[in-house]
Amino acid sequence: MTTFNNVTIVKKANIYFDGQVSSRTVQFADGSEKTLGFMLPGEYTFNTAAKEIMEIMAGDLDVLLPESEQWQTIKSGESFEVPANAQFQVKIKTPTDYCCSYLK
Repeated sequence: MTTFNNVTIVKKANIYFDGQVSSRTVQFADGSEKTLGFMLPGEYTFNTAAKEIMEIMAGDLDVLLPESEQWQTIKSGESFEVPANAQFQVKIKTPTDYCCSYLK
């Protein structure tokens, strides 16, 4: 899916890590949400509340998922899944455009 139809966009940005990571929340009629975001090169640790699917639309990164000891390289067009109530780390190699889907 390259576009979202009939959605509400929250104007206020979600800004993390002194502006190195930012996103906007997209709300769907069924109550689900996604965020569209951008990460600048650096290393970041995130915590999840809900299960997430991170789709990388441009850029590339390494991710260390919960309960893993191996970093995985994720490139444009690929995605990865993170369980609810978990922590994961990313090393952003190049400016990265992403879409995060929150699953219930």
